[in-house]
Amino acid sequence: MQVIGTVGLAGSGKGEFANVAEELGVPVVTMGDVIRAECRERGLDPAEHHGEIAQKLRQENGPAAIAEESLPHIEAALEEDDTVLVDGIRSGIEVDAFEERFGDDFTLVSIEAPFEVREERINDRGRDKVGEDGESLEARDERELSFGLDEALARADVTIDNTGTLEEFRERARELLDQ
Repeated sequence: MQVIGTVGLAGSGKGEFANVAEELGVPVVTMGDVIRAECRERGLDPAEHHGEIAQKLRQENGPAAIAEESLPHIEAALEEDDTVLVDGIRSGIEVDAFEERFGDDFTLVSIEAPFEVREERINDRGRDKVGEDGESLEARDERELSFGLDEALARADVTIDNTGTLEEFRERARELLDQ
């Protein structure tokens, strides 16, 4: 059994890492899906209220709330597969929850890229509200770092520098997932 978690700032490449995992047949549990489901349950548009609801869930249910809500999804996937990818860890407290549950079977991968590269990627994909009409990338980084993302980044077992080509990154992801 192996649970691989990814951590990184917006636009660093977590989603692309998850795409590679899916292509290899590795199930992906996306922590953001917990937040999107909660938004819908509260009658809110996830595209507009994702960050707000993430904060509220942590305030209402504790700082590990999203990780704890993800655990049953991870365990269900492990019933069918030996490896599961957890996409979107945001804090050291969430890392604690996964390490407590999975012990040495949990590996944390930090995906990193400079601000300018991440900003360009986010603007290119055109789905995120970054800029005049939405939350700036600086504000989004600040919000995510306030959750303890910096601690999670520092605790990574493996770090991938995602400043090269897309194919270089995808190859590095495949290598890690094949191990």
